[in-house]
Amino acid sequence: MAGPIGRVLERLAPPALGRDFRWLWSSSIVSNIGDGLLLSAGPLLVTTITREPFAVALAVFMQWLPGVIVGIPAGALVDRLDRRRLSVAVNLVRAGVLAALTFTIALDVLSLPILYGALFILASAESFADNAGSALIATSVPKEHLGLANSRLTGTRIVANDLAGPPIGAFLFGAGLAIPFGVNAICTLVAAILISRIVSRPVPGRPDAEARHLRREIAEGIRWLWDHPPVRALFLTIFFFNVTFGAAFSLYVLLARERLGLDSVGFGFLITAGAIGGLIGSFAYPRLERRFSLATLMRVGLILETTTHLVLATTTVPIIAGVMLLVFGVHEVIWGTTSTTVRQRAVPSALMGRVTSVYMLGMLGGLVIGSLIGGALAQQFGITAPFWFAFAGSAILVVLIWRTLDDITHAPPGDPEAPPAKA
Repeated sequence: MAGPIGRVLERLAPPALGRDFRWLWSSSIVSNIGDGLLLSAGPLLVTTITREPFAVALAVFMQWLPGVIVGIPAGALVDRLDRRRLSVAVNLVRAGVLAALTFTIALDVLSLPILYGALFILASAESFADNAGSALIATSVPKEHLGLANSRLTGTRIVANDLAGPPIGAFLFGAGLAIPFGVNAICTLVAAILISRIVSRPVPGRPDAEARHLRREIAEGIRWLWDHPPVRALFLTIFFFNVTFGAAFSLYVLLARERLGLDSVGFGFLITAGAIGGLIGSFAYPRLERRFSLATLMRVGLILETTTHLVLATTTVPIIAGVMLLVFGVHEVIWGTTSTTVRQRAVPSALMGRVTSVYMLGMLGGLVIGSLIGGALAQQFGITAPFWFAFAGSAILVVLIWRTLDDITHAPPGDPEAPPAKA
């Protein structure tokens, strides 16, 4: 890889991960910097238009809904089309929408319908981008190094998206409402250019174009997941836990402002606290993966998630909320890396896009349902009601799926050369 960027990436990314991973990683760095600005600027923008809990939750709902609607067709298209070119195209679409949103904010013509529409289009494009990116990782990195690759990408997301982005986004938002959205448009454009440097490779087991039928391919992906007990159990676990998480997460910005008394910058630093925990989890993951079983890591993480909802439901002290979100950040990264690695090892390469899309349907479907529940509960019973709901629901789920986690983490490899997951 020539040039100064290539030399830097060669030093940071282990050679075993390969050249294509370095371009994927560089694209992830740039896009996550831009997206991180909107973690704080986006919710804050909504609160400049409305403080109604259900309307705020509806903005989050519009970001998660496209994954339910277009997620499965997106997975089939990821398995059908060139994944590199698809990633470039959807990032260009995202850059265009962000640029248009920037101008509507700058010209002071933004309204809730315009914002909801922009969020829906951006999330639709992101459904394709996330699925194609996951499939590219699974086919570009040796199976035995997937855990390392995913932890590197997770660490990047934490540093750029969760750690650095929110306070900078909140600061830029204070300087000018449109600025963080314009910067994100530029970052997304650069990310598209970087990912275009990846070498396209044929996917093992992919049928010829003449033999393919979109609905048949979609059905094949759904059938494979449902007939594979460990991956089906992981799908259901993610779905139900995301119902509880989505109910609480959709109202974080109002909890921070109305119950914890934080301003825009304080809200940005609250998100950053979770990112610091995520960074700790990213660095700790390789050692934890070697020392503990994957089932143990998942069990401890779900206990921490349940505890987080309880603390946020009861505290009015920002420092306590921040410390709890830091701990939650550790869990989020370890759980996410573990579940992604288990899934990538279990799913055959030729089905990766379709099965990932079904998996994402469960993940986003839970968030969509949860956001509506959270908004309705907060509107009717107050801002802490969604967090009490999340605590009670998570506690019940932990008891129900405790033993099932052993089966999930023992999922057999989908490709013969893939090593089994650690017991």
